[in-house]
Amino acid sequence: MNAVLNIEHSLSGQSWQWRSTSADARDPGFQPDDLVTQLLLSRGATRDTLAINREPTIRGFMPDPSVFQDMDKAAERIAEAVVNQEKVTIFGDYDVDGATSAALLIRLLRDLGLQAGHYIPDRLMEGYGPSGEALVKLGQQGSDLVVTVDCGAMAFEALDMANKSGVEVIVVDHHKCAAELPKAWALVNPNRLDESDAGAEHGHLAAVGMAFLLGAALIRNLRGKTFFQDRPEPKLLELLDIVALGTVADVAQLRGLNRAFVAQGLKVLSGRQNIGLAALIDASRLKRAPICSDLGFALGPRINAGGRVGKSDLGVRLLTTQDPEEAQKIAAELDHLNEERRAIESHVLEEAEAMCATQQNQAVAVLSAKGWHPGVIGIVASRIKEKLDRPAIIIAEEETGIGKGSGRSITGVDLGAAIIAAKDSGLLLAGGGHAMAAGITIETARIGAFSEFLNERLATLVGKSQAGRALLLDAVLSPKGVNPVTVEAMDGAGPYGMGWPAPRIATGPVRIIKCDIVGKDHVRMIVAGDDGGSIKTIAFRAAESDLGQALLSAPRGRKLWIAGRAKIDDWGSRPSAGIHLEDAAWAD
Repeated sequence: MNAVLNIEHSLSGQSWQWRSTSADARDPGFQPDDLVTQLLLSRGATRDTLAINREPTIRGFMPDPSVFQDMDKAAERIAEAVVNQEKVTIFGDYDVDGATSAALLIRLLRDLGLQAGHYIPDRLMEGYGPSGEALVKLGQQGSDLVVTVDCGAMAFEALDMANKSGVEVIVVDHHKCAAELPKAWALVNPNRLDESDAGAEHGHLAAVGMAFLLGAALIRNLRGKTFFQDRPEPKLLELLDIVALGTVADVAQLRGLNRAFVAQGLKVLSGRQNIGLAALIDASRLKRAPICSDLGFALGPRINAGGRVGKSDLGVRLLTTQDPEEAQKIAAELDHLNEERRAIESHVLEEAEAMCATQQNQAVAVLSAKGWHPGVIGIVASRIKEKLDRPAIIIAEEETGIGKGSGRSITGVDLGAAIIAAKDSGLLLAGGGHAMAAGITIETARIGAFSEFLNERLATLVGKSQAGRALLLDAVLSPKGVNPVTVEAMDGAGPYGMGWPAPRIATGPVRIIKCDIVGKDHVRMIVAGDDGGSIKTIAFRAAESDLGQALLSAPRGRKLWIAGRAKIDDWGSRPSAGIHLEDAAWAD
């Protein structure tokens, strides 16, 4: 395949290729498409699904909840609890997906007249997922039913203890499952190995998406029991703001139903109906209605901060409160905790980066140390993955000889499956996850053997992923063509995120007018084209990279092609378009 602009080896060592492989003008059946159609097709939409992908709605993508294993059984049991006014506790994970999943069910049950409680384990004291002790204690405190969300798929011992003590547990999860399932009243998870084909098609949903589908099944079940004869049905769609937040923050693939969740959820979010989310938007200092990226970079991290370095249930409390004063107080606390989290993360990242030289010949970077805060290891793993372009696992070693680790992967390398295999082989005390992210508990003495296991198992996949690395482009624009009108037009194929990438454009040739470092290691550059167009660019965390070094040392006025994501900059008196720079190549 011919490289775009004949760029076979860019400043970062990549070939530039078209994302789309559709026919060109020389083909007899060629029909030129508008930009939005081109973007949709290149992301997997087919011509017969263009309409629903242009305007993704819940109706257009919603499956029948009954296609999922145990969904009707779970809905029937929760409906029974609602009718009989049983005591129900929602047991959630401490991250955003867990918080939003728990909040959705709590708010829905409240609208159905049932005041459900919540339990969010402490990350440091209890770790991930339900413990048998916690489930048994909830039963002793009177809970007739416990619903775990975003956890439980691999909680064999905990659910066995709950089952023996008479505690009924429903699991709502999306993480990878083993062939054998833990003992639960019902286990709703699209990634069950025995899931139907129709259900497995939705394996990319976050737990909050599965909680939404359970909510739909619950309302349908109660409708069949004539529960709503003398009371209104809850408006499930009004909870889509919570679903959108959990979906984006959990980096779920934005295709199919997830795109509809986010597209419609952003509309609900703009109405500020959720008191807690409205307070969080204000605490995040957003002066406009949130967009998709705000969910992942502004709101999500603040919800996460409670579980990482603060009180684990702050997120659920914020998303379910009906008191504006309480909402403002919790939002302010989460904002403060997020600043604390950033400082801790920066320290751990600096130490982890200093260790990267020892990982040059490793397919998977496994870094560990004592004193690292387990609340930030997932974020650091993501940063190291980006730096090394390979999967990374960061392990916080405890004085007890136990390590808690978090991993992030690259496209084409299923880290979650490898973690489950490592657990099955006896290398881990606990572990699980999905293709792009996973968590582990390990004896520190076994870290070396674990690293060897991963490198042997994943070396070929990592090599294939890196060998096929190319910068995929959607369009080549003139410098003047990089403007707000064009950027807004491309937004028509959104929302964008994992699995539905934002458009990447190239432009040039442009001359370097100014290039320097801002912040810690971001490269800022101003370029100008021969057509009079001027563009501000920034390459994040690139100062020490081959790309950053080449740009910083280049003579002013030298011409080059640049590529990246076009963004609207609305800080000035009038909006302008800039580029989040990802790559460049000399034009002379």
